Amino acid sequence: MTIILYDVCSNTRGVAWSPSTWKIRYCLNLKGLDYKTEWVEFPDLEPLYKKLELEPTVKNSDGSPRASIPLIYDPSTKIYLTDSVVIAEYLDKTYPGPSIFPSNTIAIQSLLETAYIVHIRPIIPLVMPAACDKMNPRSADYYRVKRVEALLKVFQVGDTLPREVYWTQYRDGLGEVDKWYSKIDGPFLMGNTVSWGDFVVGSCIIWLRVIWGEESQEWKDITSWHGGRWANLINALQKYEKIM
Repeated sequence: MTIILYDVCSNTRGVAWSPSTWKIRYCLNLKGLDYKTEWVEFPDLEPLYKKLELEPTVKNSDGSPRASIPLIYDPSTKIYLTDSVVIAEYLDKTYPGPSIFPSNTIAIQSLLETAYIVHIRPIIPLVMPAACDKMNPRSADYYRVKRVEALLKVFQVGDTLPREVYWTQYRDGLGEVDKWYSKIDGPFLMGNTVSWGDFVVGSCIIWLRVIWGEESQEWKDITSWHGGRWANLINALQKYEKIM
């Protein structure tokens, strides 16, 4: 049976940009599962949750609930799931195939995600406004009003410094992540074995590729940093990029 992956649409048909959903898309493709993407606009997420009688698991900075992605529906078990780690763990326990958390590493890899976010916070004030350019007008308007300022608060980062300061801080933050990868040979955190941590890192990097484009100076910079580490990672993850 076909799993439904809900994702926020872009203004280019069939192009996925959300890093939250990319993590789950990577997982589904790793497992070789049959799925299809159900595209929705940002303002339609809350009505969708109400229609499906779902309780949001994410909260706004003021503590109020917020309908969010990723969200999947598995018709084989008749279950809806949100929250990326919860979904990934469910897929790993429910379906055979390559493990998303090899060698029972779910606990440590969940902590890794938190650490990674700390290192990449400086990119938020640069990419959030640019992300609006990839959305349809309804979603872009919603995103500007409801999400940009809120996410700056969540990530505890301002938006008043010169662009080059944030860019340098982001490069240096990725440099700390590069040290993790440098501990072992191979493109992935576990050498030649892909895992959840790589999907977390890769989803945020592919986000920037979609937002700025492969011909942009930003993308050229990122792929040149740290000995080409991030270009190599994205190339190694390419087999899991299929959008269905």
